[in-house]
Amino acid sequence: MKAKKIPSRICVGCRQANEKKNMIRVVKSAEQGVSLDETGKMNGRGAYICKKKDCLELALKSKGLERSLKTGIPPEVIGLLREEMKEIEAR
Repeated sequence: MKAKKIPSRICVGCRQANEKKNMIRVVKSAEQGVSLDETGKMNGRGAYICKKKDCLELALKSKGLERSLKTGIPPEVIGLLREEMKEIEAR
């Protein structure tokens, strides 16, 4: 029997490949704007980040997140993303 393929994605912060289930998807959607998607199933254009605050900061600093989502990210949304990432790291 053939082994099931495990999907992997590249972090826009550290540029390391990792299993999709170990990453967080940041989504740009028409109805909600830019937000974190822990389930990985929200509609919209997505970019993946490791579950580390450092990777989010690196993605913001290098503008990798903006390039992946093809949009500018407002400062208030960046603050919300940082807060949500703190909650995820605390778990």
